[in-house]
Amino acid sequence: MSEITIDAVERGIRATSETVLRNEEPFSNLDALAGDGDFGASLAAGFRVIEAELPNLDKTNLGAYLLKISMIISKHTGGSSGPIWGTAFMRAGMLCKDKTSITLEDLEKITTAAIEGIQARGGALPGDKTLIDVLIPIRDTIGAHARGDNDNAACLREATAAAEEATETAKAWTARRGRQQFTGDRSIGTPDPGMVAIATILNDLCTEFGVSRSKVDA
Repeated sequence: MSEITIDAVERGIRATSETVLRNEEPFSNLDALAGDGDFGASLAAGFRVIEAELPNLDKTNLGAYLLKISMIISKHTGGSSGPIWGTAFMRAGMLCKDKTSITLEDLEKITTAAIEGIQARGGALPGDKTLIDVLIPIRDTIGAHARGDNDNAACLREATAAAEEATETAKAWTARRGRQQFTGDRSIGTPDPGMVAIATILNDLCTEFGVSRSKVDA
């Protein structure tokens, strides 16, 4: 198992930015099915600044790096996405203080902190059809690998599968948080755009890091 370095995190953030910007319209279209239709545009506004600022960010330590990302997202991302995604990166940065690399064990703690931060910020609970419902299975997958094979590639592959499964399962639920909660039963059968975004990002990270989605080929 190799540790996850700052350079690898930067590569992941860059790939994430590309995913968000490429899917700005599709993510907004998803949001329009049972929301106000601005999710893709709001998220892209923040990640467009991140993409531009990446070459200038201090990479002395991972904590400071992630906190700067958090500040950019909070300042430039509109709607509820700014506080939610900004909080997730802020909690991650706080746990990475003075670190130059992290392990899967660290990543499990970071994801837990992000989940707790998002819940404290927005009050979402499991089953409310929000980011929480995709982040929890991702965190659990990371934890299983941290205490098991410590295989980064297998962890990313299985976390992606878990995110896709959670996103598909949650389509049948009634949204109880976010803009979709105001549409009532109309949210049933529609995917949560935030959950879709996370699953899409992870899928693209598999491509970026050369991780096959097939266990046979891995």
